Amino acid sequence: MREALHWQKSTFSDGGDGNTCVEVATAAATGSIHLRESDAPAQEIATTPAALSHLLRTLKDSHR
Repeated sequence: MREALHWQKSTFSDGGDGNTCVEVATAAATGSIHLRESDAPAQEIATTPAALSHLLRTLKDSHR
């Protein structure tokens, strides 16, 4: 049985009623991070906290 995830919208997402949001959830059992777009909730990707952190650091560094 798949663990139920509690999805949270990004604070950088559009504040309107539309589905232009990135959502994130953490699976308690595995510690994996799940990402999806509000307009396509059936499609999600999963990663580790370390890999996501590395990606975000790389993106931030490339915009300096």
